[in-house]
Amino acid sequence: MTEAFKPIAVRPPEDNRALFWARCLVDLQLWTIVHFLREPLGAVRGKVLDVGAGQAPWRGMLAKEVDYTGVDVEKADEFGMLRVPGVVYYDGSKLPMADDSFDALMCIEVLEHVPDPAALLADMWRVLKPGGQLILTVPWSARIHHIPHDYSRFTRFGLARRLATAGFVAPEIRERGNDIAAIANKLIILTLRLVRPKPATRALWSLPLALLLAPATLGFVFAAHVALRCGLGSREDPLGYGVIAFKPKPSA
Repeated sequence: MTEAFKPIAVRPPEDNRALFWARCLVDLQLWTIVHFLREPLGAVRGKVLDVGAGQAPWRGMLAKEVDYTGVDVEKADEFGMLRVPGVVYYDGSKLPMADDSFDALMCIEVLEHVPDPAALLADMWRVLKPGGQLILTVPWSARIHHIPHDYSRFTRFGLARRLATAGFVAPEIRERGNDIAAIANKLIILTLRLVRPKPATRALWSLPLALLLAPATLGFVFAAHVALRCGLGSREDPLGYGVIAFKPKPSA
């Protein structure tokens, strides 16, 4: 199975703020991730580990006094990621960090690409200090991407169970987006696929169809932003989930 088009790596907003926010207007997954992360990342202090850091796009959302470390797999280039300073690269088996060494962990759109998510959650629990928090996002309504490294989708109930099994407590699980945003997201992907057909000879019929579809796509994107801002739409069919969970402190 080949990928029609690979996801574009998320770069730090500081690289080009206008381009980043323009992308957020049409990339609803990204928009809902940014919206979810603003509050918890802004409140984090101490040592923070960014698991699956990619190109460290969320580092700028942390306070300046935060001690940031990113970690990613050696084969990050297979996910379209460039190597960046401040990120440690490892073989993907065990996080190369000491036990109880970080005040907070972030793991953004990574868990679905891990062959054994239970093992990674347990390893993240290991390196997190007691009382520390895990900030995590995963997709739900998302196309298969980064083929062949796309293994799982998680419901809120599956996430709660996996977090509890790993030892995390008090999980707050929020839906990112709604059914309107999910439909808009699918229309965006379909329109892009019609504009860039493979093989190119299909453009004879796909481009006219893309032109017919474009007004509906733009209309749903607009409706999605209105629905997200006004709290409309069904939460039972979200784009994904955002999670905040904690490693418990030892009993006295």
